[in-house]
Amino acid sequence: MVFRFASFELDEQRAELRGADGAAIKLRPKTFEMLRLFAGNAGRVLSKQELMEAVWPNVHVSEDGLFQCIREIRTALGDDQRQIIKLVSGRGYLFAAEASIEPVGPAASAEAALPVPEPHVDPPANVEAAAEVAKPRRPLFGLRGPAVAAAVASLCAIVGIAVAIAVLRSDSLFKRTPPIIAVMPIVDASDDRQGGAMAAGVTDRLIEGFAEIGNIRVATPRSGVAAASEPASTSSAQSDFVLQGDLQKSEQSWTLRARMLNTVTGEVESVATASVEINVGDLQLQQTRLAAGAGDPLARRMNALLEAGARRAGDAKVVIEQALASINRTTRERFATAQTMLETSLADEPDNADLQVALAALQLRGIMMVWYDPAESAAAEGNARSLLERALRAKPRYIPVLDAYCRFQTATNQFAESLVACARALSFDPWNGAALYNIGLAQIQLGRFEDALATFEQADRFDTPEVSRWTWLLGAGWTSLLMGRNEDAVSWLKRSIAITPASGRSYFLLAVAYQRLGRPDEANAAFAKAMELRPGSTVLNVQPSTVNAGQAYLEASKLVMRTMAEIGLPER
Repeated sequence: MVFRFASFELDEQRAELRGADGAAIKLRPKTFEMLRLFAGNAGRVLSKQELMEAVWPNVHVSEDGLFQCIREIRTALGDDQRQIIKLVSGRGYLFAAEASIEPVGPAASAEAALPVPEPHVDPPANVEAAAEVAKPRRPLFGLRGPAVAAAVASLCAIVGIAVAIAVLRSDSLFKRTPPIIAVMPIVDASDDRQGGAMAAGVTDRLIEGFAEIGNIRVATPRSGVAAASEPASTSSAQSDFVLQGDLQKSEQSWTLRARMLNTVTGEVESVATASVEINVGDLQLQQTRLAAGAGDPLARRMNALLEAGARRAGDAKVVIEQALASINRTTRERFATAQTMLETSLADEPDNADLQVALAALQLRGIMMVWYDPAESAAAEGNARSLLERALRAKPRYIPVLDAYCRFQTATNQFAESLVACARALSFDPWNGAALYNIGLAQIQLGRFEDALATFEQADRFDTPEVSRWTWLLGAGWTSLLMGRNEDAVSWLKRSIAITPASGRSYFLLAVAYQRLGRPDEANAAFAKAMELRPGSTVLNVQPSTVNAGQAYLEASKLVMRTMAEIGLPER
């Protein structure tokens, strides 16, 4: 739908507010949601409670967040005189402007007509329906709320795992089920005029991220330094975990230091530090990266605590670390030794989820490196799938298991299933860059290039974990190339190569982009580097698998490979 009011347009499909001149006006996601709620209920008084329950459905939030959204809406609409958003004393707020609603096309009309699903939903009847559930909404990869519940149910249907979406088991360590984390306002310790706004933005993004995690609830105290520095506040006293942090600024960067406390034991469960350079993007991007940089490790640590039964035994941990050391540089001989180590350890602990994941990951690596003969490869893939499905049955909420299954589905060309599996991983760590990367790869193969680019861009905004940064930059470059956006492809690919210059695939794609742009010398140089890194490459062994790929991908990929052949890549 598109809502039109007072010379403004609110576009649901694009998640965009536009002024009279058609220019987009930036709004935070929660502010956009509240404005959409107002526009859809023009002329009706909405109570504060109604607004808060609609915009923060899984969060205990104070009225401060509500007031901030309303202030932002009034600023965006130029409503200084409060003639559009009116306060009705004792009752709530009234959207006083006349609003018209128009569909933006058949697909949007059909989507708008669908009822909003409840948290507990029946799984889709087929894989295609599951993939549609996992489809992201631009500009952010917004798999949350009902969409996450549907994706979770879909995963169970696809892999045939009879796992009910039950409440988290009771544990004497926690006060209630599901456990609650209180996100305290980040303290501005920067001594900078932008520090307060920066800290508030980081706090909002942490709250929004943790609110997307499926098996916890979020509480937020009233804003202010006093609340942030008072661990005995009402919100923290009633919670199981408290997240506190402070923001500092140097000449080159902002730094967030966050810590998660267990209110039952009084212990600091995890400490996370995230930094972002001042010259990187705008304040919103910097806030997003700071929140993601701290939120990702904290979410993983909380997951490990809640899945206490999945903790590694000491001996198993040592075996896993030894077996998977430098897995990307493992030789055929080391691979065989590592596989034997893991199989022996798993025989002693057959229900150890971490060992199951480690062996499956190693076998998948062996398949990709062609270290098995064809018969062994098929057996290894089947064994890896069996290991991961066993781990999923035992630990359906454990992030390492979910990550591994997400990667496995993508690597074995089960792209629709991959979207669902990776969405499940995101539902327990919304800042999971690896899951976003695998979703993007699946979307490429399914021919959903715009969605893939949006997903890689989201991974780039989060930038977690940094060690994987080059992968989603490569993904964005590949997608741009498939879409014919060659200048954009050059930019993304050069950024990826600057981080990891040893990937031959990046240079092959860069050569194609240069060739298409009429820059043959640069194309030849990039191609020569690619062949140096991957000697013996041919059209047959460079092109990704086309199994289960969509027609749009097959056609676009064929053009890319044709250009590689023109530059000099041999057919066989």
